Amino acid sequence: MSLPTHRSSDGGWICQRESITRQYKFIRRIIKLKFDQMDFQYALWQMFFLLTRPSRVYKNSLYRKHTKNHWARDDPAFLVLLALFLGLSSVLFAIILKLSVGGFFKFLLWVVFIDCIGVGILIAGICWYVTNKYFRHQPALDHNVEFGYSFDVHCNAFFPLLVILHVIQPILWHVIVNGESRVATAFGNALWFVAIAAYIYVTFLGYAALPFLRGTERFLYLIVVILITFLLSIVFNANWGKHLINFYKYRIGE
Repeated sequence: MSLPTHRSSDGGWICQRESITRQYKFIRRIIKLKFDQMDFQYALWQMFFLLTRPSRVYKNSLYRKHTKNHWARDDPAFLVLLALFLGLSSVLFAIILKLSVGGFFKFLLWVVFIDCIGVGILIAGICWYVTNKYFRHQPALDHNVEFGYSFDVHCNAFFPLLVILHVIQPILWHVIVNGESRVATAFGNALWFVAIAAYIYVTFLGYAALPFLRGTERFLYLIVVILITFLLSIVFNANWGKHLINFYKYRIGE
């Protein structure tokens, strides 16, 4: 069965209107907390493969395009679980930072609504614009990167970063990372390098899965920049983890 396309002069508006409608329904399901309509088992399956075989997650995006004629998720279960994991991992940071109860909730609000969602919307918007502007090789109206899909890619890429920086790093904080030596700096910053490289790689996979984009391997060039920055941080003994902790303390006022 062929998919419907929109090639008339109003095609661009029709596609945008359908995308806005899907995003509105997506947000409404989150606000109303209709958990019975969310597939948490599938979301957990995605999280598992984002840590083991992330390319497999994006094969389902192609299936969704063929069955529902859109790339972006229409089930907010993944985002809800991501927020839950952020909450649980924030407990570890609260212990390290020795936060009060009020400080913990400030920290939680920061990491969920600013670090994850706010920064995610910004990054998704940049990627959405750049890929539509420069990476499309089929400029037909029915071949566009959806903003919702760009945000999905961010959420996917954010999960491995979350595990490394909000779970592994706090566990190893007092043992290895929190030190003045270059060894501590190298190990701690290596966690950051792996986390950011994983974010970039999963982002690359997300856009490489779209058949109408070309040149998506340019996303991987950013890993070289991060690698150079990582090596320089060791030379100057700049511990990124300690700077992060100081920043967190500053922004929540404790």
